[in-house]
Amino acid sequence: MSESPTTRLLPWVSPDGKTCILLSDGRGESGFSRVADRMEDVQLEMADGLLDHAADMLGDDTATDRQLRFLGQQLSAALRDVRRVAGSRGERLSTGG
Repeated sequence: MSESPTTRLLPWVSPDGKTCILLSDGRGESGFSRVADRMEDVQLEMADGLLDHAADMLGDDTATDRQLRFLGQQLSAALRDVRRVAGSRGERLSTGG
């Protein structure tokens, strides 16, 4: 018996900023799905590292305005990635996929 197709929000966007969706067989075991899983893990690890770096930089009185703006940009990008991962995982949990 075949599984019904499912959709999955991917942890990246297209070059023009559009959401990317994977349509799969419902088992979540495709090679592309595993790549997405690994990418999510990398994004979460990078966000953790960035948070550690931010804590250090914010405690450094010698950090320049330029450095802090760059940090803010990177934190914003990481937060977008983490929100996308959370949304994707939340959808999969609610559908049992």
